[in-house]
Amino acid sequence: MATKILTEHINVPGIETFDVYRKQGGYTAVEKALKTMTPEAIVEEVKKAGVRGRGGAGFPMGMKWSFLAKPEGVPRYLVCNADESEPGTFKDHYLMKNIPHLLIEGMIVSSFALGANKSFIYVRGELMYVINILEKAIAEAKAKGFLGKNILGTGYDLELVVQPGGGAYICGEETALLESLEGKRGNPRNKPPFPAVKGLYQSPTVVNNVESIATAAWIVNNGGDAYAAVGIGRSTGTKLISASGHIRKPGVYEIELGLPVEDFLYADEWCGGIRPGHKFKALVAGGSSVPILPANLALTLANGEKRLMSYESLSDGGFATGTMLGSGGFIVFDETSCIVRNTWNFSRFYHHESCGQCSPCREGTGWMEKVLHRIEYGHGHQQDIDLLVDVAKKIEGNTICPLGDAAAWPVASAIRHFRDEFQWHIDNPSEATKPGAVYKGEMALV
Repeated sequence: MATKILTEHINVPGIETFDVYRKQGGYTAVEKALKTMTPEAIVEEVKKAGVRGRGGAGFPMGMKWSFLAKPEGVPRYLVCNADESEPGTFKDHYLMKNIPHLLIEGMIVSSFALGANKSFIYVRGELMYVINILEKAIAEAKAKGFLGKNILGTGYDLELVVQPGGGAYICGEETALLESLEGKRGNPRNKPPFPAVKGLYQSPTVVNNVESIATAAWIVNNGGDAYAAVGIGRSTGTKLISASGHIRKPGVYEIELGLPVEDFLYADEWCGGIRPGHKFKALVAGGSSVPILPANLALTLANGEKRLMSYESLSDGGFATGTMLGSGGFIVFDETSCIVRNTWNFSRFYHHESCGQCSPCREGTGWMEKVLHRIEYGHGHQQDIDLLVDVAKKIEGNTICPLGDAAAWPVASAIRHFRDEFQWHIDNPSEATKPGAVYKGEMALV
């Protein structure tokens, strides 16, 4: 069985309560960190672990912590980004709902390491019941002396606040999140200055994902070297994967990084294979914003080697033949899926969620949605495919935040790998618009 760092106890009855979590070894990391370790030692262990941000960017967490400015007399903040809004991603929701004290323990340890005395968990606003679960868990931890003033008699104080999100995908971008947390409209900020220098209330701030922070307790208890021993190469540790689509066993799975994509997709321990009677057509490996891959490239690299569930292997080949691990939103499509319709659906989302601050994103996402809509509904023009590629190029890299890239990459990759399907929609509008019609031309099904 694979190593379980985050989900080992997640199915224990009552694990959402303090007493049961404590019986399973919970909050021992807080005791160890506050009583026997310095903040610098904790940061060093996290750097040794090599854990990379699990929200999508994959930036080394320990390095991010080490960038935090420490001016005298200025408060520092830790903000947990729990605004999980990426289509296809639901692993943070799963973690907070089922084992909230794991996140709270991670927040205490991480806040101590960063010298923060007030920290925030910014939760997607639609998940009000999860917010209630977290607030109850925080109250339990405070009542037991693990939060508040003089925690465990160590002299360390920490106030932990749960903040409902602004109801917008853009608030998952760290600087837009900080703007929203300050009570403003969630627009991304220009960088520099980076949050580590001027973040929340213009003070030094670290923003990390739920899954990233939850690993901190295990790293404190077991050491950074033990964490780095799990996984493969620079993709250390485990990763929560949100598996959905046309598979037998959708759900959240904790895997050791380096597992072959083929094993994850077909083994009974994980996804269990494609739904009965159907074949594998395409994969979105890391949430809706990463490039889509056809089945053959999803399972194997361009050189014929097996593709692995790791940051390096999934990106192997660049965007020509690769993709990204992203947030771990693993969406599987079988041969009944229409790539054009799926791409239009993603574009609708990004057009709706654009904050409108940058012209390329504000205008370009709308243009892509309109052009994809007319292709899907039988009004496509011969020049539309090249037009979409051109618009995507003009958006990519030309916006303050990565939402523009997130909107452009799915469109560009869908055309790169499934151009014939787009052309079929344009050439055969009467057939393509029939209910349930899908392209049946030459495809690399598995």
